[in-house]
Amino acid sequence: MIQIKEIRSPWKIAYMDWIIALPQEGERSFNACLVLVDRYRETPMFLPFHKGDTAMSTAIVIWNRVISHTGLFQNIISDRDPRFTSALWRELHKLFETRNNNTDLRIHDKKILCLGLKLKDSDVFTHDWCTLIPALELAYKKSIHSSTGKTPEILGKDCNTRIPYVTLKKDLVDINPKESSFKISLTKARHCTNRCMQDYFKYAKEIWDKSHKSPVFKVVDLFSLSTLNFDKIKGPKKLKNFFAGTFMIRALYFHNSVKLELRCELMSKHPSSPVSLIEPYSSSDKELFSLRNKPPLEIPPLEEGEEKKTVKVLEEEGKETKKKGNTL
Repeated sequence: MIQIKEIRSPWKIAYMDWIIALPQEGERSFNACLVLVDRYRETPMFLPFHKGDTAMSTAIVIWNRVISHTGLFQNIISDRDPRFTSALWRELHKLFETRNNNTDLRIHDKKILCLGLKLKDSDVFTHDWCTLIPALELAYKKSIHSSTGKTPEILGKDCNTRIPYVTLKKDLVDINPKESSFKISLTKARHCTNRCMQDYFKYAKEIWDKSHKSPVFKVVDLFSLSTLNFDKIKGPKKLKNFFAGTFMIRALYFHNSVKLELRCELMSKHPSSPVSLIEPYSSSDKELFSLRNKPPLEIPPLEEGEEKKTVKVLEEEGKETKKKGNTL
């Protein structure tokens, strides 16, 4: 994990996440959506995809539809999703002619989840979710974000541009002919998105206040690491304890992440981990089983007499019996 410097220019740092489990809609039956959000202006981009798309085809779409408008990213922030830690990064690095030195585990804002819920919502739009993407992007750009206190339009252009709603029809994938007024639908989408974002911010704050505990640890402390999200771990997962090993903390990153010294089969994993995936290592069960008493060790008495010598005769007897069996 590396510390990302705050850059005051758009599309230098981008969040990237997938929205899956969407219904198959549109002429090409899209069932997944890739979301990219500019960290500086909070400007989103939504790209419809198929779940079965290869890493190369996904990288080419990002190159053609994203990089041509935003330029090359300096940093891309994502989670440990296997869709990002697999072949997609390699294909993107091939196209960008770059390489991945570190994997950043900074947990991005969960506003993308809110957008995913909006895409799955069928109360406002009765047709496929692909047609909702342009309206959702516009509503997102016109919304005030809690992290910046401004709208993405203000940060990008110093003003909220007034765009005629009618001109946005050409950007839609499929306009439902039954829609009598696109302006009414777009206004509903904007209000619904704002309400959904506000509800999520309130819900996330309540969950954070209830569950968050400031960790108290230091370098060289021993901890166990959760392997719940790790792939290719030996043994059945149902019978295996998710918290494995005794690992030592090598470095601290702020108050929410650490760098561990991994060993054995976990050496191929990235050593950085958020504090939510580690727990202090306990060498005994005294706290869990306070009434359990271990019996004292009994030392057998020494026999008096001549000093006895230990002779290895079992192996020789075994060999002799085998020879006798062969002769018979």
